[in-house]
Amino acid sequence: AAWFIGLFEGNYVPVDSDKAATFPTVATESTAYLPATRVEFVEGAATAGVVENTLNRAEFTFTAAKTVYGAFLTSAQAKGAITGVLMSAARFTAPKALQIDDVLRVTASFSLTSV
Repeated sequence: AAWFIGLFEGNYVPVDSDKAATFPTVATESTAYLPATRVEFVEGAATAGVVENTLNRAEFTFTAAKTVYGAFLTSAQAKGAITGVLMSAARFTAPKALQIDDVLRVTASFSLTSV
């Protein structure tokens, strides 16, 4: 299954109970960018249980001035979709102030562990 990276512009702190059905609204998903959908997470090979997209970072070209507070990983591709699974959401260390035509490149990773 594919995973997709979205951005949020609300000054929101993700919590463990966040779900795909409510996250785009409570975190105020940012949709003022190209491409027309959330950007696919294209992962490299897993190394020591870590999966990341360092070689193929998600790229967002802004169509309006926005301040972005973080990103999330979900199974739904459409911007604003409230279906699917929310895998993860995280705030950036500092908000990103973006202008029209600015490009934001997002590196994402997650760790796999056995239980």
